[in-house]
Amino acid sequence: MKKVMIVDDEILIRENIRSCVDWTKEGFIYCGDAPDGEIALPLIEEQQPDILITDIKMPFMDGLELTAIVRKQLPHIKVIIMSGHDEFRYAQNAIRLGVEDYCLKPVSAAELIELLRKVSVKIDEEQKRLKGQAITKERLLADLCGGLISTSEAIESAKELNLSLSSRFYAAAVLDVRPADSADRQLLTSVRNELDRRLEQPIECLSYYRSKTELVYIFKSNSAESLTGFIQTFNSDIRLQLEQLFDCEIYAGMGSLQERIQGIHISCLEADEDKYISRLTRLNQASLHDIHEPMNIVINRSQFLEFAKIGVPAERDSFVREFAAPLKALPFISSYSFYLFNDLTLEALRCAKQTFRTGADPGCSAPRLQQEIKKIASWEDCCSYLNGLLQELWQWRSESSDKYGDVIKQAKDYIQSHYNNEQLSLKMMAAHVRISPSHLSKVFSQETGQTLTEYLTQIRIGKAMELLKTTRSKSFEIAFEVGYNDPHYFSNLFKKMTGMTPKEYRNQGEKDETA
Repeated sequence: MKKVMIVDDEILIRENIRSCVDWTKEGFIYCGDAPDGEIALPLIEEQQPDILITDIKMPFMDGLELTAIVRKQLPHIKVIIMSGHDEFRYAQNAIRLGVEDYCLKPVSAAELIELLRKVSVKIDEEQKRLKGQAITKERLLADLCGGLISTSEAIESAKELNLSLSSRFYAAAVLDVRPADSADRQLLTSVRNELDRRLEQPIECLSYYRSKTELVYIFKSNSAESLTGFIQTFNSDIRLQLEQLFDCEIYAGMGSLQERIQGIHISCLEADEDKYISRLTRLNQASLHDIHEPMNIVINRSQFLEFAKIGVPAERDSFVREFAAPLKALPFISSYSFYLFNDLTLEALRCAKQTFRTGADPGCSAPRLQQEIKKIASWEDCCSYLNGLLQELWQWRSESSDKYGDVIKQAKDYIQSHYNNEQLSLKMMAAHVRISPSHLSKVFSQETGQTLTEYLTQIRIGKAMELLKTTRSKSFEIAFEVGYNDPHYFSNLFKKMTGMTPKEYRNQGEKDETA
């Protein structure tokens, strides 16, 4: 039985569709409805409907914006556009987004059932075609790490393969195994078997070969503490033991803990970044050891990294000058100098990425910082570089400690400045704060306790209340001034928010003034 969800801002239409169809008899499950796209998004993620029927014209996030997000994040969901606007451009945009069908309101029960049956047949045909393709463990894990499969598809495929996929926490790891002579698949298999043998409950894993030298792991556990501990000790202990046992080099990257199956993709991206920085660090250290310049000058990396974690800007200059004091005798224009600072920089980037877990990519920062290292020609240049490096690391730290505060403030400021724009949408706001629409919607709700639609409505109705008390503008004029092009919709919403119609609210204000 296919699950169906309805999104329409008119409650009568939602109730009519819900009640006019005998869903179970027709072979469907009615799994919910919502008045606009923003409120619908978390319901869609939770319910995972097979078919989504959405109106086009809705306040704040319209049906086309919702469709674009659903098509991108949950491509298995079939979308039917429903609208009272018989305009070809809507149909064109809907078709371009890959919707299954387009119908005009009002739609009868018979027409709706016929439409649902047609889409249902298409879903069945696609599922048969997918089942006809060979589903392998390696393909499933590769699709998971690549973000190419939905949660429901992943769970279904894992069930067919008799794999245990479900868990409370996940973390990805990428291992690049380099033997002493040449790429050896048997070596990779030996490393894989030995690592599997060392895993202990409550940590489990799934793994696959990504290339001749690369292994990708998905570690999972119902204990966040156990999985976090494993991630922290992997590079310091297990990797070194495997290298000694098999006489090879292993460049390893670990991703962060994730609570959803879809988060495996994010963790895998982080693991790739971590592996890249890890490889650069080790290659740089090897080059440092190969330099035959008689140097006894070293950098206390642990001291620098500790200050990057807990230091404060007011103490930065004095710390840097004390930290760099032993480097005054260093010949700055030399290979030794470059590799020394490069080693500190790479380790700092890697440590910050693991500790602060921000969206910044150390792989992008490393080449730029290496160019800055080449310009260090004196002790003062050295201090200036270290100050700049700390500032960059602290920017990451700030993003980590107050990850969404600035985003929420920007979103609220944008609404307060543009509330009177009837075209104001989640897409416009997300573009302004530079994150995806669905992520902005989710973050705003979690951090403020209300949806963006609710906040926008609160601002608009609040402004309307002010205008009703301070001007003689007619109700329909005030509706346009606060961003509503439909006076009837504005009046109904105003009454819902205040318990009075705009006229009643104004009359009450006048009575209060004369009392």
